[in-house]
Amino acid sequence: MLSRKTKYGIKALTFLAKSNAIDPIPISVIAKSENISQKFLESILLTLRKARVLSSKKGKGGGYYLLKKPEEIKIAEVYRALEGPIAMVPCVSLNFYEKCDDCPDENKCSVHSLMLQVRDNTLSILEKNTLADLIKM
Repeated sequence: MLSRKTKYGIKALTFLAKSNAIDPIPISVIAKSENISQKFLESILLTLRKARVLSSKKGKGGGYYLLKKPEEIKIAEVYRALEGPIAMVPCVSLNFYEKCDDCPDENKCSVHSLMLQVRDNTLSILEKNTLADLIKM
């Protein structure tokens, strides 16, 4: 299941993309609009800032803004920043591969084969879709 952290992160990014604002948007505005706890949202947006998806400005007129155009922000990038690996098991992960302790041969493992398909299909969807696609929905 998708974590609340990732769900709220996508909702916040979608709000920023839809706003098309020139000035940064205060976190309180995003939190209220998307019905997200401001404290929880602060943590999420900080993670996305560290991942260079968005940036912030402090002080009066401060807030958050996207670093790239919505069509340049792939949902896979957001997912990885907030959720971690896209793969459901480490032995099929592209970026976080780990051999399973209980599996002597990955090539003969039915779970491995199935999870490769799940990873590939999920990755395909997350790579094809951008923030711009979500604001059109």
